[in-house]
Amino acid sequence: MSFEKDYIEKNKQLWNKKTDFHIDSEFYDMENFLKGKSSLNETELKLLGNITGKSVLHLQCHFGQDTISLSRMGAKATGVDLSDHAIERAKVIAQSLAFDTEFICCNIYDLPNHLNKQFDVVFTSYGTIGWLPDLDEWAKIVSMFLKPSGKFIMADFHPVVWMFDNNFEKIIYSYFKSEPIVELESGTYADITAEVNLESVTWNHSTSEVINNLIKNGLVINSFDEFDYSPYNCFNQAKETETGKFQIPIFDNKIPMVFAIVATKGNS
Repeated sequence: MSFEKDYIEKNKQLWNKKTDFHIDSEFYDMENFLKGKSSLNETELKLLGNITGKSVLHLQCHFGQDTISLSRMGAKATGVDLSDHAIERAKVIAQSLAFDTEFICCNIYDLPNHLNKQFDVVFTSYGTIGWLPDLDEWAKIVSMFLKPSGKFIMADFHPVVWMFDNNFEKIIYSYFKSEPIVELESGTYADITAEVNLESVTWNHSTSEVINNLIKNGLVINSFDEFDYSPYNCFNQAKETETGKFQIPIFDNKIPMVFAIVATKGNS
């Protein structure tokens, strides 16, 4: 098996295993989500704005909470994810809520073999690009599926965060992409007691790598913002300093934890 197929299969198995634990976790708060609570955060809601009637492609959607939240906002939403189990669960959840949200299961590099349309908005958020080895190919996918003048909206954890060990005691990884990071994952960020013990394969990507690949593939950067907090309590040592804002106290708000990008596809 080639390394490419090997990493895809390893990560697919990992996310298949995580899915049910995540759906049942307090972290994802399915009870309130099913009652109508949006799973989207203030940062991405501000960037998205009014999407009523717009077509939105959501890359790496996990089990579809955010994709369905986009549908709740009036969008015609399509979610894509590597995990077949997560996509199965997403379809069931959407059907139970009577939304026509579409879901596609594939490695996003293979999306052109599964989808042939363009969208007003392409969206991705939190913990996504680290699972991808090639951001040039990723940016090609973003551009390919955007209509001319369409918007790309992204919010994700800042690459500075991924330089540290799990307890934020020392730097152990490069800020820049180098070799794949192969680790044994025990538990998950949503449930540390979950019976998940599988290998993951990830890559660190600098902000310049993200931005330059988007520019290279025909997108104009409209805004780039950085935030000193995470909207999720998913890091060891994090404390909630304000409602919905989690920071690492030892850094005294001195490091970025999230970044956000809005970009527009050119007309040519």
